Amino acid sequence: MSYLFEEQTYQIIGAAQEVHRELGPGFLEIVYKDALEIEFQQRDIPYIREAPIPIYYKGIPLIRTFKADFLGFNQIIIEAKAVQLLNNNFQAQVINYLKGSHLRLGLLLNFGEPSLKIKRLIN
Repeated sequence: MSYLFEEQTYQIIGAAQEVHRELGPGFLEIVYKDALEIEFQQRDIPYIREAPIPIYYKGIPLIRTFKADFLGFNQIIIEAKAVQLLNNNFQAQVINYLKGSHLRLGLLLNFGEPSLKIKRLIN
């Protein structure tokens, strides 16, 4: 069984695991984003930080965009959190980003728990 964007997802998750392994839980979200950006650079993972993603309504782009923490490989929304536990609101945020942007895959990463938590969300 293969997954959507399997190789790209594997690379992104590997980078996130390295950041969590190096820093552990307890830092603010921005620290993990900064470290993840360095890890993406070191691994030659293409990304855009705070990527403006258009949102479409009935096929028409809205004036407003949203900013994903990262857009990996020009097709994967990556949202980084540093909270005790992920809740449904965080998942709903990523799912809404996927629906509104017509992108197909989002990764929700939580660096705030003792081990890195990863939610793979598909539109």
